[in-house]
Amino acid sequence: MIQGTWPWWVGGPLIGLVVPAVYLYGAKKWGVSSTLRHLCAATIPAGIEYFRYDWRSRGGWQLLMALGMVIGAALANAFLASPDAVLPISERTWTALAELGLQDREGMLPSSIFSWSGLATLPGFILIVVGGFLVGFGARYANGCTSGHAISGLSNLQLSSLAAVIGFFMGGLTVTHLLLPLIL
Repeated sequence: MIQGTWPWWVGGPLIGLVVPAVYLYGAKKWGVSSTLRHLCAATIPAGIEYFRYDWRSRGGWQLLMALGMVIGAALANAFLASPDAVLPISERTWTALAELGLQDREGMLPSSIFSWSGLATLPGFILIVVGGFLVGFGARYANGCTSGHAISGLSNLQLSSLAAVIGFFMGGLTVTHLLLPLIL
């Protein structure tokens, strides 16, 4: 049984093979952020103009892809995950996290933030709720998420995707080095 993370040299090429597969299927874009719009268009009555379009022809395959990702994650969690897995990061990173107040080395996510009790704290609320809103808003504002721009857009040599990916990295570095120490 496979347990733990796959090496980059397996995961990277597998992700790279998705792009030609999607293009061979006939789709011009690949990403997950627009899936929520397709889901709303499929389930919300036609009273909202933004959701009034033929989602079957534009996003049916993306809904199946998103469902497959959820099912795949559930199967991986049930059959492949090690219950005592510790995130394999350097001791220097653990020291930096400890200085920020994160002492929990159990599992893949610190339970002091990623739990119902952690959500009730100000740092947990900011990181999960406010951060989640900002990620969703940013994905819509940038007309795509990191996977769509970095994998699909860059492989199409789209200048707008290059600008978006640079912005994603700058935002990530800013949050990691400036905002995260303030929040925690």
